[in-house]
Amino acid sequence: MKMRGLLISAFAVAIFAASGVAGYQHVRATGAGWREIAWPFPRDGWPAGRAFRCETEVCGSEVEVYLRPEIGFCNCDTGVADDDEVDRVADLDLISERFVPLREGEVIRVADMQGRLRTYDLHLTGGVRHSAIGIAVSRGCDLMVAVAQGTGAAPDVQRVALDFLASRDITRWMTKAMDGG
Repeated sequence: MKMRGLLISAFAVAIFAASGVAGYQHVRATGAGWREIAWPFPRDGWPAGRAFRCETEVCGSEVEVYLRPEIGFCNCDTGVADDDEVDRVADLDLISERFVPLREGEVIRVADMQGRLRTYDLHLTGGVRHSAIGIAVSRGCDLMVAVAQGTGAAPDVQRVALDFLASRDITRWMTKAMDGG
């Protein structure tokens, strides 16, 4: 009888521990100073994406990158054609409705997809300002959008974000996500 009570107690402790871990914010190390964090935005018309954070000690400033596919949301013939489209689709408005482009965007390739990148000044609540990079690339009729935001200067945030997006694991994930997997 005593052994049965110990087993039941051990089982109960295991269940409570597992539920605590499941309820804790999902964080996974991704290498090179980046770690995956929970998708921080409310649900909208698209599935949640993936979010990552790099701390100042590794990236020079705190940088977060949010990326997700938007399947069937691109002009199938022209892809991401102009800066207005980057402004509309790059999920900057999930962070703040107040963002100002710093200059014209540029053509970019990410994971064998072509599109545009544009830098922004992002105005957060309480007067806090961050640099932000909006990226929209396409394959066929599908988009992959990414936003990087951080406390550093826009060129530094852009460099760190592009290096991260070019990493083997992230490139592999983006390709698989665009293939519907």
